[in-house]
Amino acid sequence: MLYILALLIGVVAGLRAMTAPAAVAWGAWLGWLPVTGTWAAFMGHWVAVGIFTALAIVELVADQLPSTPSRKVPQQFGARIVSGAFTGAVIGATAGATIGGLIAGAIGAVIGTLGGAELRKRLAITLGKDLPAALIEDAVAITGGLLVVAAVA
Repeated sequence: MLYILALLIGVVAGLRAMTAPAAVAWGAWLGWLPVTGTWAAFMGHWVAVGIFTALAIVELVADQLPSTPSRKVPQQFGARIVSGAFTGAVIGATAGATIGGLIAGAIGAVIGTLGGAELRKRLAITLGKDLPAALIEDAVAITGGLLVVAAVA
């Protein structure tokens, strides 16, 4: 089950790169992710929560700008894989499975990046505009991230 959750947090990172670490930081801070005594303990500090939350908010706003590049360009794609791998590793660390979580998170990020881009495109076509599709994707990423970290507890 842990690897599935690591994969799913990776999918969240594929949708919104900074939402996944923000959700993991909140989960650690709230005690949903038992990271105390692991290398990932810093994620439960209020500073990590603040930094990752601020980055997630900036990303949510920037995603709405027409100048924002596609999530599939190398820099964006790479950032999502790194974010998914990192957050998957944090989830894995809760059970001493950091490497397995890292791998599952990276795979999830690829799935989320490619699948999210395709679903958003189709949803935007159906709705006639990109903004509603983007907002739906935002809601799915935020809700999904919180559900994943709550499920670890």
